[in-house]
Formats: sequence, C-alpha cells, structure tokens
Amino acid sequence: MIKLFKVKEKQRELAENASNGVPIKKQSAGELRLHKDISELNLPKSCNITFPNGKDDLMNFEVSIRPDEGYYLGGTFLFSFTVSPIYPHEAPKVKCRTKVYHPNIDLEGNVCLNILREDWKPVLNINTVIYGLYHLFTEPNDEDPLNHDAAAVLRDNPKLFESNVRRAMAGGYVGPTFFPRSKGMP
Repeated sequence: MIKLFKVKEKQRELAENASNGVPIKKQSAGELRLHKDISELNLPKSCNITFPNGKDDLMNFEVSIRPDEGYYLGGTFLFSFTVSPIYPHEAPKVKCRTKVYHPNIDLEGNVCLNILREDWKPVLNINTVIYGLYHLFTEPNDEDPLNHDAAAVLRDNPKLFESNVRRAMAGGYVGPTFFPRSKGMP
C-alpha cells in the first residue's frame, strides 16, 4: 500500500514539474462526467451552449433555446446551469434567465421539469435536460405548473394563452406583470 502512495506522489511531482511548478487541480468525478456529457452533446440546431466563465469552468454554463415551433416560436430563452461536484448523483440546478409567461417556469426563473427533481437518475445527462427544456417550449404542461395562472389559461382558453405568450414575448404586460421583449422577436 505504501508503494502505491509513493507512485502517486511521484506522478503528481512529475505533473507539477511539467507544468512549471503549478499544482495540477484534480477534477472531481462530477467534472469528469460533465466533460464527457458535454463532449457528447447532440443538441437541436435551435439550442446553443456557452461558457461565460471560460472553458475552465465547465460546472457553470448557459444554454439558449430558440423554439422552432409552438407558442414560443421566434423567442430566445436563456438558462443558467450550475452543476454539483457530485453530478450525476444530483441533478444540475437550472434557472431561466429570461422572464417568460409559461406554466412551467415561474417569474423568478424556477423551472418545473420532473427530471430536474424527483425523476432525476444518474443515467440521465445534460443532453436529456436540454431536450426536456426544449420540450417545455414546444408542449407546455398545464398539469404540473409553477405559474398556476398561465396553466389555467392554457387549459381553459388556449387562444388567450397564445395571445398572452405573444404579448409577453413582444414586450408587454400580461395582467399586472411586465415582460421584456424576447431576443429574436421582430
């Protein structure tokens, strides 16, 4: 056992010498898995991933979604992802940074997506989450809402819901709430 520690210590020393004495930061299991997930991403063409803190910070990134069908056609919606070091044993934390009139996203940006909560399993990955978010825009769900008012309008009056979504995305009021113009809207 002691020889194993000496071998590991020697490997670390060699790595530091190769990097001019700068200690090598050991990646957590979550970072390693996330790196794999990101390298294997297969996103719809209407989704884009960016790393605002640079490629050295894979644990925090943003995804923009521009639905190409449905109520939210033409809008662009930005989500921030914060990934735990124990990923994939814990779901990423996802917030919508775009104020949106949506039954499954509240006005604070919290997202109601089952795979981010009770249905998360370590076999799921970032690609699955992004597709889940995309699906929320192509088929909003009025049965598991965070914004109960939007869900009720979707359920009871889909035409009014569509009108409210258009008004919100164009930059306007829906009830007492003001929504800034969505990027990509004419």
